[in-house]
Amino acid sequence: MKETTPAAMPPCFERWCQRFDDVFTYKAQKREFRNYVGGLLGESERKNLFQMAENAVGVTYHRLHHFLTEAPWSSYQVNERRLQIMNKCSQTRISRGFSLIIDDSGHRKSGNFTDGVGRQYIGEIGKTENGIVVVTTLDDGRKSLPLDIELYQHASSLPQGKQDREARHVEDSMWQTSPEFEKKPELALKLIDKTLERKYQPGIVIVDAGYGNNTSFLLEIDKRQLKYLGGLAKNRKVTVTLNENIQQTIRLDELARSLCPEAFTEIQLNLEQPKTVWVN
Repeated sequence: MKETTPAAMPPCFERWCQRFDDVFTYKAQKREFRNYVGGLLGESERKNLFQMAENAVGVTYHRLHHFLTEAPWSSYQVNERRLQIMNKCSQTRISRGFSLIIDDSGHRKSGNFTDGVGRQYIGEIGKTENGIVVVTTLDDGRKSLPLDIELYQHASSLPQGKQDREARHVEDSMWQTSPEFEKKPELALKLIDKTLERKYQPGIVIVDAGYGNNTSFLLEIDKRQLKYLGGLAKNRKVTVTLNENIQQTIRLDELARSLCPEAFTEIQLNLEQPKTVWVN
C-alpha cells in the first residue's frame, strides 16, 4: 500500500528543493529530484529506488532510475549548492579551524552489477564480504556534516584490475590516459584538495590507522601544511630521540611498555559502550 505522497511534504521541503532548481535543466529532473530526496527522508525501511517508488503515490521506479542513471545533471553541482546552502545557516556553517575527518564507509551488497562492488573489508559488519566502500570527508564542527564522497573502485570490479586505465578526451585532437584504479589514500587526498579549493581551513585532519600507517599519505598531508591526528598500528615503527646524539627505532607497543605507568592518564570515553583509554 502507498504510504506517502510528495504533495504532503511540508512547505519547508519545497522551499529547500527550490534552491536547487537552477542546477537542473528540465522540469522532469526537478520533479524527480524532489521524489528522490523525499524518498530518502521517508519511512521506507530499505532506501532503494524500487521500495521508495513503491511507497509513494505518483512516483514510479523507471522515472527515478532514469533520473539517477541517465539524466544529464551534475552531482558535483548539486553538492556544491548543498554546501553553499549549508554555509548560509549559522547552525551548519563551516567554521575556521574545524576538524576534517577522513572516513571509509562500507556496505554489504550482493551481485556485481553495481560499480565498485568487490570482496573487501566492510566496516558495518566488521569482516571481509562482497560490498562497496566509499571514502568520505566530514566537518566535525558543531555537528558532524558530510562534505564530499568518492566511490572506491575495488580492483576486482575493474576489467584490468589495478592496471585498469581509462582514456579521457582532453581536447579535440588529444586524449590522455588516467588511472581508473585509485587507492583509498589517493581518493582521500582528492577530497582534501576539494576542501582546500573551497577556501575551507581545517585546523586538523583526523584519520584512522588505515591512513595513519600510510607514510606517503602523511607526507602529502605535510606538503599541504595541515596538522593531522591519526591512528597507528601497534607494530608501527617510530624513531624516538633519546638525547642529542642518539635516536632509536622501536615498535609502538614496545615503546609503550618501556614507559612508566605514571606517564599515562586514565580517560573514560562516554560512548554507547563506555571505554577506558590511557593517554601519554
